Amino acid sequence: MSRVQVFTTAYCSFCYAAKALLDRKGIRYEEIDVTKNPAMKRKVMHEIGWKTVPIILIDGKLIGGFQDLMALDIEKKLDEMLSIRR
Repeated sequence: MSRVQVFTTAYCSFCYAAKALLDRKGIRYEEIDVTKNPAMKRKVMHEIGWKTVPIILIDGKLIGGFQDLMALDIEKKLDEMLSIRR
């Protein structure tokens, strides 16, 4: 199974939506809440090159945000990326 990481903040509706999509599909993920650590948030955003949360990584590769995750799911590419057989 692939490693999924989701960088979030407490006040982000797209973060909640991304986690709900992953939960609904039964995909395990590591949530990294950067709400109380703005320095870490800036560092991650700079290193990854993404300016908003959520920041979603699969096996260390940037997927993007919620809309990118949703598009992959709609196109049936998310399961393939995660090696999920349904």
